[in-house]
Amino acid sequence: MIIDVHGHYTTAPAALGAWRELQIAGLQNPSQAPKASQLKISDDEIRETIETNQLKLMKQRGSDLTIFSPRASFMAHHIGDFETSSTWAAICNELCYRVSELFPDHFIPAAMLPQSPGVDPRTCIPELVKCVEQYGNVGINLNPDPSGGHWTSPPLSDRHWYPIYEKMVEYDIPAMIHVSTSCNACFHTTGAHYLNADTTAFMQCLTSDLFKDFPTLKFLIPHGGGAVPYHWGRFRGLAQELKKPLLEEHLLNNIFFDTCVYHQPGINLLTEVIPTRNILFASEMIGAVRGIDPQTGHYYDDTRRYIDATQNLTVEEKHMVYEGNARRVFTRLDTALKAKGL
Repeated sequence: MIIDVHGHYTTAPAALGAWRELQIAGLQNPSQAPKASQLKISDDEIRETIETNQLKLMKQRGSDLTIFSPRASFMAHHIGDFETSSTWAAICNELCYRVSELFPDHFIPAAMLPQSPGVDPRTCIPELVKCVEQYGNVGINLNPDPSGGHWTSPPLSDRHWYPIYEKMVEYDIPAMIHVSTSCNACFHTTGAHYLNADTTAFMQCLTSDLFKDFPTLKFLIPHGGGAVPYHWGRFRGLAQELKKPLLEEHLLNNIFFDTCVYHQPGINLLTEVIPTRNILFASEMIGAVRGIDPQTGHYYDDTRRYIDATQNLTVEEKHMVYEGNARRVFTRLDTALKAKGL
């Protein structure tokens, strides 16, 4: 199988965005805030948005299954308070679950959490539990910066986050470390904030002993790990100066990287520097970079082409990247597939 571990519902029906606009407007006048029950999206609307977008491209590009979560830039945890985020997360997670129910052979859900700046992450646990136990979610998206580019939360190594980690370990689910919209003018959302966060998350783990407390905790750092593979020597050297173990022992039993890197040299670098067992196939299709590369004539986010073309992976290693590693890291995904005889 070709398993894409990084997909977002970026093509959700327009009614979702319209409801969110009303919710945001209602923050100024609570009496006008919409109820969740006012949002009406039919199964046919969901089918149309998926069949003409993600599913169409999956078939064209040769991928079989996508781990599907709410649109990252729409999470916008900095807007409103916990109740705002709680209602919004529940709506978005239910939509992704409905996609997985309508297209069970092609999509399996991952959840966004109802995070809010300055609010105890413990408040996210009920939504996490619901998504795993009722919706069959196989992972979560964890935003290390709910403030939207101002980084007011403690680092990921802080005990602030431990309630979520404890639940992740209990359920054996990984977290994709994924920020949302930047409201800081210094950081473009997809061009800077996302990649900054990827690099920052890795460094927060490097400077800590988090995985001594949680030896089975698993983080997936998206977008190829930000600057991490490109500066692998820097991180190895910093770990050495900090008297940390070698990165293979210190971090690589717990941290994994996806292949949302949108050119061949980038994938070549990723697969040369990072051990194959730590690389999972992903595209984030119809996401941050949707255009066609004039140098190749293909879509930038058609990442399977880069994996197929790299000389750094054997046939067996490509199988690990495309399927084996995803099933090992996302154990609930593996269980679901085995239940189908796959």
